[in-house]
Amino acid sequence: MDNRPIGVFDSGVGGLTVVKQIIKVLPQENLVYFGDTARVPYGAKSKSTVTKFSEQIIRFLKTKDVKAIVIACNTVSSNCYESLSETFPELPIIEVVTPGVESCLEATKNKRVGLIATQGTVTSGAYERRLKNADSEIQVFKKACPLFVPLAEEGWTNNEVAKLTVKEYLSDLIENDVDSVILGCTHYPLLKACIGEFVGERVTIVDPAKATAFKLKNFLKSNDMLTDNAGEGVREFYVSDEYANFDKICKQVLKYTCKAEKVDIEKY
Repeated sequence: MDNRPIGVFDSGVGGLTVVKQIIKVLPQENLVYFGDTARVPYGAKSKSTVTKFSEQIIRFLKTKDVKAIVIACNTVSSNCYESLSETFPELPIIEVVTPGVESCLEATKNKRVGLIATQGTVTSGAYERRLKNADSEIQVFKKACPLFVPLAEEGWTNNEVAKLTVKEYLSDLIENDVDSVILGCTHYPLLKACIGEFVGERVTIVDPAKATAFKLKNFLKSNDMLTDNAGEGVREFYVSDEYANFDKICKQVLKYTCKAEKVDIEKY
């Protein structure tokens, strides 16, 4: 048994959607969450910059004596996972792309898959490569939706602005007869109701967060690293800049208010 916390990080508040699923699957586990609110979004930044930011965050999370890291960010997962695993070989690191691919393979029936993500994730080709490696007949139709992140960060997840933005981004994608759409950014589940309303019931929305939580559970269990806490785990939240909407979005996603402490991430 291992009562040390699990470290989870994202470019901003999107990773809270992954935290939500981890809490459902592993309610007894202690968690430390870091949102890089000072430098969000990551999607348009270079691979080297995103790698540098991620290394700083992991060094901070190591000061919290975490037993494992969950990269709750598709841009980091698709561009930096291998590099981070090499830089921090002492830490188990779980990413969100592989669970998303596995969930999509189960969901699609016609093998026509939509991927919506940040520009960084789309450009990396990570989802497309892994889907085609698993099934060469799969066709992937990709769309970068950069405005979804600021909408999510603002808390504008199901208003007229969000609905118009979803329509603008996804109209062409849906015309490709896709039967599933991967939410390739952890911010995007915050707009899930709005996206679902537009694409309709025929299209399955694939959220990698749930599968990521189960992958984490299986890893911890197989390595005898589950906590022996009897009740709810302790959750700590940190950000790189004061962020007025954090409490509101945390309450929206996790159903309770979570105060976040500001950290000078540049010193790590």
